Amino acid sequence: MFENLSDRLTSVFTNLRSKGRLSEADINATAREIRVALLEADVALPVVKDFIARIKERAQGSEVSQALNPAQQVVKIVNDELIEILGGETRRVRFAKTPPTVIMLAGLQGAGKTTLAGKLARWLREEGHTPLLVACDLQRPNAVQQLQVMGERAGVAVYAPEPGNGVGDPVRVAQASIAEAKRAQHDVVIIDTAGRLGIDSEMMQQAIDIRRATEPEEVLFVVDAMVGQDAVNTAQAFMDGVGFDGVVLTKLDGDARGGAALSVRQITGRPIMFASTGEKLEDFDLFHPDRMAGRILDMGDILTLIEQAQRTFDEEQTARMADKLASGEDFTLEDFLDQMMMIRKMGPIGNLLGMLPGMGQMRQQVNQIDDRDLDRVAAIIRSMTPGERSDPKIINGSRRSRIAKGSGVTVGEVNSLVTRFFQAQKMMKSMAGGMGIPGMPGTRRKGQKQVKAKKGKQRSGDPRKRATGAGSKGEQAQPQQAGGLPPAFGGGGVPGQLPPGFQLPDLGDLGKKH
Repeated sequence: MFENLSDRLTSVFTNLRSKGRLSEADINATAREIRVALLEADVALPVVKDFIARIKERAQGSEVSQALNPAQQVVKIVNDELIEILGGETRRVRFAKTPPTVIMLAGLQGAGKTTLAGKLARWLREEGHTPLLVACDLQRPNAVQQLQVMGERAGVAVYAPEPGNGVGDPVRVAQASIAEAKRAQHDVVIIDTAGRLGIDSEMMQQAIDIRRATEPEEVLFVVDAMVGQDAVNTAQAFMDGVGFDGVVLTKLDGDARGGAALSVRQITGRPIMFASTGEKLEDFDLFHPDRMAGRILDMGDILTLIEQAQRTFDEEQTARMADKLASGEDFTLEDFLDQMMMIRKMGPIGNLLGMLPGMGQMRQQVNQIDDRDLDRVAAIIRSMTPGERSDPKIINGSRRSRIAKGSGVTVGEVNSLVTRFFQAQKMMKSMAGGMGIPGMPGTRRKGQKQVKAKKGKQRSGDPRKRATGAGSKGEQAQPQQAGGLPPAFGGGGVPGQLPPGFQLPDLGDLGKKH
């Protein structure tokens, strides 16, 4: 959603890198470009004015004028202000001292309240709670049935005593759900309320009555992030009429410009608490302002990537793989398939790569990656016999022809997979012992001689040589690693360079169309 804004800001900061000192004219020109980028992203005008004013005030102060790298300092200022405009810090759910905790969802029809209710219930269940979904949208056709389906998919109970479709009193259902939750020992109640195509007095009054009847700990306003400025106007109307404690953004995976996300918190004064980034139930999580600001500025979102991996990867399976590598056992095609399927569960490969720093500068290549290539590789491996998976060396010409027919691919694709697997197997073997990380015990590159340190070696007077380990005679200087920031933010030169030991997938192979 923020691709256009991210590209514009990256371009602005790239122009700053060549400047040793920033004049007032440079700061004004940069502020002007940022203003245009925000307005094009459909950010509300009052929000843009305040944002630019704070940036110019800080950029013209001592923190930039006395900085060793003014361009990086301006980037830091923009990052800080983006975090502030998005809420400052992560806002978590307030739970009642005495269960159940009541969470009420409000918003217009079509914003995705019912689907989001299922996502929120699933998220709370994974957090160790026992939520109860309550069907209080008795106006929209089949809304009750939709909530029941969402509850079944999320693995949570649904309280729906009325059939809906215009039948039933939503206020009475909401009141009765509290007693039902206490009886069935549910510690969280999620109330799905009715919406309308636009703001009207009947919808507003119904929401007010449900709030008074249930006294919820949290009232969450659900906003369709693709609506644009209308989302901000609707949020303000709900704030004045019903009132709410937090905002939930839906459809962040869309192609809208995303200005609502940057505006709604500033206009209403209420924090963004959750974000929905896809159609699946698992495409939902807490909203982290600092991580979203990092994505917009192409600094990546490594923490979210790690959390997704922790939720997806099987601990026992990962431990077995680590033990296998440490003991020097062969890395088989079966292991290769297991690892690939776990990565596949984390979501689209393009989205995962987009969380890495500097990937905005490779967006065109990343967008060409087709997840069906992984499915094709899985089909090839599954067409092999157990013996062929454990020992691919026995796969001769006739076997490759059979595998190609069984998986619906060409013999050339089978040959390519086997060749790439042997390369991966060789790499895995070389990682055994020191895990391939420089400086770890047991790691030695082929043909590399180890140099014994001499006693009393002299330290170099050149701090650059000391930093690269070339302080004594006989030692070779290792190339200094570039910083974690991409070049647009004053980094070392290689876009998206990762710490030692990390390696990006081969985009050329993954992006091939067959």
